[in-house]
Amino acid sequence: MIDQNSDDRLDIWVNEAQLLGLKLRHIRLKKPNLSSARNLGIAESVGAVVGFPDDDCWYEADVISNLRKAFAGDEHLDGCVANWVEQSCVRGEDASGRTLSLAAWRKFRGGDASSISLFFRRDLVLRLGGFDERIGVGQWFGAAEETDLIFRALAAGACLQRLPALRIHHVFGAFQNAPLALRLRNVRSRARGTGAMYAKHQLTVYIVVRGLIAPVLVPLVCIRGWDFIAIGLYTSLGRLEGLVRWGWGRP
Repeated sequence: MIDQNSDDRLDIWVNEAQLLGLKLRHIRLKKPNLSSARNLGIAESVGAVVGFPDDDCWYEADVISNLRKAFAGDEHLDGCVANWVEQSCVRGEDASGRTLSLAAWRKFRGGDASSISLFFRRDLVLRLGGFDERIGVGQWFGAAEETDLIFRALAAGACLQRLPALRIHHVFGAFQNAPLALRLRNVRSRARGTGAMYAKHQLTVYIVVRGLIAPVLVPLVCIRGWDFIAIGLYTSLGRLEGLVRWGWGRP
């Protein structure tokens, strides 16, 4: 476990877990950086498969056993995307299993794949150089580190599949009830990561223009209210900021 807290709040839980027999190592990271923390955890891990759960998500009882079977049963499988149950329910996503396509991902048509739902063979992640530490929570480019990893994995020829039988849980839309000002700051920061993806992976002009216009156009057309329009504006602004800054070579 990589601990980015400045105090000892986790010590009691670490001690309890170790007393229960869990093989848990407690490693501290002085400077908070989500991608750096994950990379440190990957480097220090000894298992063949790595995952990236948040501290407030949980797996159903058979996730680990099914995960082991999936990787043991297919030597060509390099990684998989589990079923984030709450997100799938809200968005009405198709939970059927399928192989991820680089062409679809480059059009942002590959579906969702949050980091909490990702599992990779450790050697693949090491070959790719891990997460880009310039991207993710705690950085100016405040999200899309998992999208970047998937882009690079698929470009390297990795086989990634959706496995809907792996059911994980996490509160979806936690910021929806937060004050609007906080929500705007959050979406702007996260959108900068998406803008960085436009430049870093040299996506087409059509995809970039669509990504800058759609967040504003959709709530206007659907008449969804001023809050949604403001969120759309800040999303577009953040994406433009990320695109420009990364495109100028100053990430």
